[in-house]
Amino acid sequence: MAQAYVSKRVVTPAGTRPAAVIVEDGVIRAVCPVEELAGQGLAAGDVHDFGDLAILPGLVDTHVHINEPGRTEWEGFYTATRAAAAGGYTTLIDMPLNCLPETTTVAALEAKREAAQGQCFVDWMSWGGAVADNQADILPLARAGVPGYKCFLIYPGCDGFTMIDQQQLEAALPAIAASGLPLLVHAELAEPIDQAMAGLRDADWRTYATYLASRPDTAELQAIRLIIRLCREYKFRLHLVHLATAQAFTMLQEARAEGLPITVESCPHYLHFAAEEIADGATLFKCAPPIRSRANREVLWQGLRDGVIDMIVTDHSPCPPEMKREKDGRFDLAWGGIASLSVAVSVIWSECRARGFSLDDLVQWMSSAPAELAGIGDQAGAVVVGRAANFVVFDPDASYIVEAATLHYRHPVSPYLRETLFGAVHATYLRGEPVFQSGAIQGTPHGRELTLF
Repeated sequence: MAQAYVSKRVVTPAGTRPAAVIVEDGVIRAVCPVEELAGQGLAAGDVHDFGDLAILPGLVDTHVHINEPGRTEWEGFYTATRAAAAGGYTTLIDMPLNCLPETTTVAALEAKREAAQGQCFVDWMSWGGAVADNQADILPLARAGVPGYKCFLIYPGCDGFTMIDQQQLEAALPAIAASGLPLLVHAELAEPIDQAMAGLRDADWRTYATYLASRPDTAELQAIRLIIRLCREYKFRLHLVHLATAQAFTMLQEARAEGLPITVESCPHYLHFAAEEIADGATLFKCAPPIRSRANREVLWQGLRDGVIDMIVTDHSPCPPEMKREKDGRFDLAWGGIASLSVAVSVIWSECRARGFSLDDLVQWMSSAPAELAGIGDQAGAVVVGRAANFVVFDPDASYIVEAATLHYRHPVSPYLRETLFGAVHATYLRGEPVFQSGAIQGTPHGRELTLF
């Protein structure tokens, strides 16, 4: 039975306009002017008029740490996808570390698939890992269905997912290039960090200034310079994850001017918070690379405006509360990660409305561009005929205060608590069925793994 979803603001690839989205059997059958509804053969009860609430394509997050199997006490498919549905996401792509086993072999990928069965409120995929010794696993992972690979040029914080040095990376790059899939790089190098740490032996690790000084911009800049050179030599698709320093813009623009296939993401915490505003001992703000200055934040926004940064993803990286070390406030000992799946769209919309950006911009950064990165641009990221009816009913004019009940992921700790944010998810639909509505999860999990073939 067909259903129509009507809004004065439907965000489509052709722009935002009044329209009716007609859904049948979980697929978008038509996107038509509202005045054409009468000819669609719909009963009055089949038309859902959302008025001024906007209809957006389901959001896509290509940088999520679900942590299952193996560390479900940190997060898991059930809680992560529940939080995603509450935040307007209909597709998550899971990072290959923090789970056990790490997703660096086909066997580990199959273990993840088994763990996901019957637990997902939204659709998902999993990146493969490129680590020190799995060069022979790169192409088998591609054939098994990963949309790309993630690597660290520095210790990633978990022993099982090893960093990759230049020699090991160059051994893997021919296979990565042959796969045609992107390599996602955590771009920090250890040497500048080691040098900075040597000067901080007597520093007070309860101060955010100490933590910020321990991971200088140069760690990112040197890593980005290296990986651009390798991209030029080996001709692979390069994606830079969680860019935190705006000082990289010039080299990125020059590399793109050469025609190098480079995409860049940043995250809500880099675009919303500023180092000057982080109190001593406030370890909930710890992430890597660190949140930098207010001036840096504003240049990151200019980078979005200019197209240097292509997308915004969460880097949702939860952990048990005690690992954030709130009691002693030690930034050197706290886990580095910020969980934000349920509130990210509101965080970014709050910043967008203050800077004159539109819902079209929001959708490009948080849905269309991430879908293209993951190779699913023909399946997700737009409200168009023939696609799965994955969409979000969003109130851009609403405001709310973030509370623990807002978060929906496993451990409701967040640096966003008690903030007033603008833009609220009214409902999230997956294949035409509501999975989140009016503040509550709906139904049972029916998300599925997406594939490239």
